Amino acid sequence: MEEEYRDPAGRRPILRAGALLRRPGAGARLTRLLPSVALLAAAVLLLAAPPDDHFGLLVAVVPFLAAAVHGAYATAVVGALSVAVFAALRTWRTEDEPGVAVIKLGLVSAAGAVAVLISQARSRERRLNRATDIALALQEGLLPRAIPRSSAVDVCHRYGPTDAEAGVGGDWFDVIRLSGARVALVMGDVVGHGVHAAATMGRLRTAVRTLADLDLAPDELLARMDDLAEQLDEDGTNGLGATCLYLVYDPVSRVCTLASAGHTPPALLRPDGSVEFPQLAEHPPLGIGGTPFAATELTLDEGTVIALYTDGLLDLRHRGTDAALAAVAGVLASPGASLEQLCDRVYDQAPADSDDDVAVMLARVKSVPDGSVATWDLPADPRSAGTARSATAAQLAGWGLEEAGFTTELVVSELVTNAVRHATGPITLRLIRDDALICEVSDGSSTAPHMRLPRLTDEGGRGLYLVGRLADRWGTRYTATGKTIWVEQAV
Repeated sequence: MEEEYRDPAGRRPILRAGALLRRPGAGARLTRLLPSVALLAAAVLLLAAPPDDHFGLLVAVVPFLAAAVHGAYATAVVGALSVAVFAALRTWRTEDEPGVAVIKLGLVSAAGAVAVLISQARSRERRLNRATDIALALQEGLLPRAIPRSSAVDVCHRYGPTDAEAGVGGDWFDVIRLSGARVALVMGDVVGHGVHAAATMGRLRTAVRTLADLDLAPDELLARMDDLAEQLDEDGTNGLGATCLYLVYDPVSRVCTLASAGHTPPALLRPDGSVEFPQLAEHPPLGIGGTPFAATELTLDEGTVIALYTDGLLDLRHRGTDAALAAVAGVLASPGASLEQLCDRVYDQAPADSDDDVAVMLARVKSVPDGSVATWDLPADPRSAGTARSATAAQLAGWGLEEAGFTTELVVSELVTNAVRHATGPITLRLIRDDALICEVSDGSSTAPHMRLPRLTDEGGRGLYLVGRLADRWGTRYTATGKTIWVEQAV
């Protein structure tokens, strides 16, 4: 049952406590009374037993019972009481020789001291386990709980934290849906272990997702992350040492754009069974500051598997880089293996005695069929809005999506009209039929529109507000020649 804790004035609840804040149950209270009951029973036994017997030594068990249920201080008190009871009763009515009595008293005293040490060890173990559980829970909470479904890639991943002695680490991965049916794959590693590394990992992962929502190119995103990592280590004492690999795959053009900040290179398993490691521009880890990043573009065949991993998989302390990469390539080149089997085999390459986290993510790329993409070039003319509506209606009818016609035509008309009025040509309209209906209008201007809430007296400014209400997602991404306004609708 939950309890409410109120402030001293009793005005309102300031904390609701469930399982973490409960009164001990009746069973727990009886267990805590066990040492006291045992001490009382031992005292009765000392009084009732003959003066020269050895049953009184059973009182030495009482401190160990206290160590099992109490902390060090309570155990010390129970141990001292046990010694005092034994000394008082045996001295009062003993018939033992002085030497035997001293030995018995020493045994009871030693039992009390050992019990205190045991209680202290149990307390340290509980604190260590609690800290480890908190760190693991923190890391699990910061890693993605479920990979979002994407029509661009099929993803499989494995993550293995380091052992409890070393603590958790900072390895992380992510799959982020982008506009235009694209997807971003991220793999990173924060040097070090423990809660600090896990917390830093969470901050970096959140920053990557925020920047990815802005549709930044991989090289620009890593440049922003480099600045952020430098700010996180302003005093220069933590030595952040975080690496990151950011990859964007477009299933329409099958172009993969990626950039790396000191991270291990990805592996590509081609449909013909060959494995290669693309040559990326070498850059230092995040946090150095002022480093320009360069992106690499690759065209991938449908069915290509992209393997991302952290350096814990390679175990570079015991073998060279070439040998480690050759081992990964040999495991990937497994004919007939499913994505899950490949992921397991790659993950099993990690050394069992490693003190570093291991993260592995495999993604098999797919493509959008040509028949699911329609593109029109429009002149910068007010009549282009009507042309775009007609073309959209015809295309949706061909796809069997007539029910989405009215909403989509309204969105297309508004976006094309804005491009004609406020931007420069050329204007391009593109429709993509994916797991959502995607509408994109591109122009030659780099000025981004901003949605605002119009006032009652405003004659305009309601277009983007209307688009935002009709769409499930919408946004802007910049290109080398201008910008693209994109809108997604569930179908």
